[in-house]
Amino acid sequence: MMFDSVSHEITRRQLLGSAPLALGSLALASMFKAECGKSAGLHHLAPRARRVIYLFMSGGPSHVDTFDPKPTLTRQHGKEMPPELIRNHEFAMIKEDRPKIKGSPWNFRSRGQSGTEVSDLFPHVGKVIDEIAVIRSLHTDSFNHDPAVMFMNTGSVRFGRPSMGSWLSYGLGSENSDLPSFVVLVSGQNRQPLLDSYWGAGFLPSEHQGTTFRTSGDPVLHIANPPGISRSERRRQLNLLKWMNQRRHAAVNDPEISARIAQYELAYRMQVAVPELTDISNETDTAREFYGAKPGEASFANNCLLARRLAERGVRFIQLYDKGWDSHGSIKKEHAKRCQSVDQPIAALLTDLRQRGLLDETLVIWGGEFGRTPMSQGSGQGAGRDHHPHGFTMWLAGGGIRPGIVHGATDELGYFAERDKVHVHDLHATLLHCLGLRHRDFTFSHQGRNFRLTDEFGEVVDSLLG
Repeated sequence: MMFDSVSHEITRRQLLGSAPLALGSLALASMFKAECGKSAGLHHLAPRARRVIYLFMSGGPSHVDTFDPKPTLTRQHGKEMPPELIRNHEFAMIKEDRPKIKGSPWNFRSRGQSGTEVSDLFPHVGKVIDEIAVIRSLHTDSFNHDPAVMFMNTGSVRFGRPSMGSWLSYGLGSENSDLPSFVVLVSGQNRQPLLDSYWGAGFLPSEHQGTTFRTSGDPVLHIANPPGISRSERRRQLNLLKWMNQRRHAAVNDPEISARIAQYELAYRMQVAVPELTDISNETDTAREFYGAKPGEASFANNCLLARRLAERGVRFIQLYDKGWDSHGSIKKEHAKRCQSVDQPIAALLTDLRQRGLLDETLVIWGGEFGRTPMSQGSGQGAGRDHHPHGFTMWLAGGGIRPGIVHGATDELGYFAERDKVHVHDLHATLLHCLGLRHRDFTFSHQGRNFRLTDEFGEVVDSLLG
C-alpha cells in the first residue's frame, strides 16, 4: 500500500490486530459527535414536542381538593364510606373499617373560556387553564410512595429500570453540548425521601441519568476544581484520563468507559455553563417577581424560573420535584401551604413559555405518584387523606396537547376512575408519542430482552392530542 509516496507493507495479521483500535476510535468519534449537541435522531413520528418539563408533586396531591370537584363529597361529608366501594382494599394509614367521607374545604369555580372547574387553591393556574388538558381518570398500580413514584417515573415498581428522562436522553440526545440532557431540581419540605433511582439510568448508559441542580450554594456538587487547580491544569488531567480510557475501551469495548469519558468532558464544559445558567439574579426584577423567585433560595419558584432557562438552552428533560404533599393529617393547612408555593410559579412558567414561543414545543406535566382518598384519615382540624391509586388527576400543557379540555372522570365520590380511564402506561405512551417516539418500537436490549418504558402495555390517548 502507498501512503504519502512511502511504501509500507501491512500484513493481514497486522491489519486485523489494529482493527479493534480503529473501530474503537470510530465508536468514540461517533459518541463524541452525539455528545456535542446532536440529536440521536431516533424519531419514529413527526415530533409535537422537543422537550419536557415535569412538575412532580411528591407525596400525592389530592385530586378532590384541586382539579376534580365532587359535590357529592360535600353533601355526604361525615357519613360512612359505602362498604361495597372499599371492600378488600388496602390503605397505607387508615385503619377504620368504615372511614368517613370527607368533603373538600375549598370551593371550585369555572375558569377560562373552557369553563374547567378549578379549586380556589389554584387561582393563578385557573387563569391559564385554557392552556391545560386536565386528566381526571388516572389510575396506578401501587398505593405506597416508593413503588408508586418508581412506577410513575420508570414504568415499573422495581428498582433498576431507566427513568423517563433517561429514556428520552438516550433516544433523542441533547441539544446543548454544555449541559446535561436530563436535569433534576428539588424543593419543598423534607418529609418523603427522594431516591436517586427515580432519575437513574438503570441499564441504559450512565451518561443518561439525571443531574441534580441546586438553586443555592454550588449549583452542582463536586463540579468545581479543587483549590490550587487551574482550568488549564484540569484540561491536561482530563486529556490524560481520556487517553487512558480510550486505550482501555479499545481493549475491552465496555460502553461504560465511553460513558465515563463523555461525563468527564461534559462536567468540564459545565464548569463554565452552569454558574451563569443558575444565576437568576441576571433576570429582570419583573421576571423574578412574576415567578415569585428570589435569588439564593431553594424554592419551587426559583426552580420554575430555572426550568424556563434550561428549556431555552435545549435541555431535553427537566424534572421539578416538590416535596411535602403527603397530607395524612391537617390537609387543610398542609395543602394550602403547598399550593400557595407552587400556584403562582406554575402559571408564570406556562405564561412565560407561551410568550417566548416555547410552549408549543415544550410538554409540561403536573401531578404526583397518586391521589388521596375521598374519605378522612383522622377527624377534626387534624384530618387528612390517605394514599389513593384508584382514580386521581394529572394535567398536561403545550407540546402537542389539546388545550382547554377535561379528559375522563372518576365516580361521584372520586374513588374509582370511571370514564375514559388512563393508566400510567397509557400516559407514558402518549408522552412518547408527543416527542415523536412509538412506545412499542422504542426499546433497549438488556439481558436477552427488549425493554421499553411502557413495559408490555399502554395505548396512546388520542383525544389528548391537539
